[in-house]
Amino acid sequence: MPHTPLVLVHGNPESAAVWGPLIGELDRADAVVLSPPGFGVPAPRGFDGSATSHRDWLASQLELFRAPVDLVGHDWGGIHVASLAMSRPDLIRSWASDALGVFAPDYVWHPRAQVWQQEGPGEASVREIWGGDLAQRLAVTSALGMTGRMAERVAAGMDPEMGGAVLRLLRSARQPAMADAGRLLANAAQRPGLALIAVDDLDRASGTVVQHEWAAGQAGATAVHLEGVGHWWPEETPAPVAQALTAFWAGLPEPEDDETTTPRRASVTA
Repeated sequence: MPHTPLVLVHGNPESAAVWGPLIGELDRADAVVLSPPGFGVPAPRGFDGSATSHRDWLASQLELFRAPVDLVGHDWGGIHVASLAMSRPDLIRSWASDALGVFAPDYVWHPRAQVWQQEGPGEASVREIWGGDLAQRLAVTSALGMTGRMAERVAAGMDPEMGGAVLRLLRSARQPAMADAGRLLANAAQRPGLALIAVDDLDRASGTVVQHEWAAGQAGATAVHLEGVGHWWPEETPAPVAQALTAFWAGLPEPEDDETTTPRRASVTA
């Protein structure tokens, strides 16, 4: 039986290592983890770091697959996934995001993001958060609400290059940029979508529960309310999310045989 590729995209300030626990829960050693440019991997030459460039980067990576994929994103990765679903549904069988709330018309960026979006204060914040030694970075991840291995994995991958990537990405997403992007949510309904709503995400960095629900409705996505799940679920509470994803995929039609044998157009961001 054809097997749909699974592709995972992480967010800020993460690296690919955060997906280990979820991959284990899903028993999907074949999962492919894509790190957005500047977030755990170097950015390509000429990459401007905007939200649109990240969307196009993700499309370029998915074009390398021979079949549409099941695409899952966390945090900013969830924003990239939703943006891809709106613009290139041909590249995916399904999509899942925990960040749909940012596309609501009344979404307001969280306080840290608002600092990063300001010239001057943003650079100072980045130097403080990404410029310290490991002990200082661990203090930052702890302040962000991470615990245990999640805090350690993320702190180990934080560096000044990532800080610069954060500034470029967040400044490209100043409102009304996200609200404008949200007007295209209906395009994402061309493929089955899953809105992962972490009920215990008290920071609400990616929107309130109501904003998530609104965006899910606009995108024709199934909304699943994950009780006891916080923002950093890939490391801290992967089991409920794995169960939700497995149930979601079980209800999808199997890919056609020819989808696994027909090469797809390949393109790589320079």
